[in-house]
Amino acid sequence: MSTRTLISPARLNRPDGRRTYWILVILTIVVFTFVFTGPLYWMVTGGLKTGQEVAQVPPTLYPQHPDPHNYADAWTALSIGRLLFNTIYYALGALAFQLVLDVAAAYAFSKLRPLFGGTILGMMLATLMIPSTVLVIPQYVTVIDLPVLHWNLLDSPWAIWLPAVTNAFNIFLLKRFFDSIPQDLMAAAAIDGAGPLRTLLSIVLPMSRPILGVVSIFSITAVWKDFLWPLLVEPSPQNRTVNVGIYAFSTGLTQNVVIAGAVIAAVPTVVFFLIFQKNIMAGLTTGGLKG
Repeated sequence: MSTRTLISPARLNRPDGRRTYWILVILTIVVFTFVFTGPLYWMVTGGLKTGQEVAQVPPTLYPQHPDPHNYADAWTALSIGRLLFNTIYYALGALAFQLVLDVAAAYAFSKLRPLFGGTILGMMLATLMIPSTVLVIPQYVTVIDLPVLHWNLLDSPWAIWLPAVTNAFNIFLLKRFFDSIPQDLMAAAAIDGAGPLRTLLSIVLPMSRPILGVVSIFSITAVWKDFLWPLLVEPSPQNRTVNVGIYAFSTGLTQNVVIAGAVIAAVPTVVFFLIFQKNIMAGLTTGGLKG
């Protein structure tokens, strides 16, 4: 039995049907290409325009007098180098904590199956229904006076790392992937004398590289694009992230220089995606393992 599609195979085999099909496919690709690349093109070309040209109405489609020095001015005036270093430092720290703690939690829920594990996991997933803005005040109160220890974590990396440690969505992704690992491998490791930790390090993690790559990308991009939380907990200029720094230092600068700074801030994430796009696709499409 043939698979049912929007266009019947008989109609698709006709010359007019095939022509119409490819025209629609090409138009769809072109439209979505413009939709997704249009803002990126507008931002890059905006960084090459003069301040008057950026504010011009109607706007120009391309720079009349391209000026690459806008990017050099943005790098110097906005201290982009320092801001990028801070953001990378915060992102890598959050990633390290998430990989250790989220992997441990997902492994426990999937393979060790503690008492009331399903209930605890359900309560963790329920937190995904809470808007992030609702949690800002409780998190801020916690950061300025850490319970029990009574430490003030403002202007320290821990103010960003600690709220990012446990991510219910990442734990759920990791658990679903760990569930797909055949139980026979776990039993064989136990017969060979491997404990839970050795099994995790020697069997589970090497097989979980695709999903670990996806979780890593989610963790890094979450810190990189965040604005409100770093604005609250990193008030000192030397500790700001790239988003907060561009916003804070942009006062008194022309709009084209600010746009150029935004382009520079976006380059690392675009390059990161282009390098690891295969890992992203592999991790998102991997639904099980054949044993």
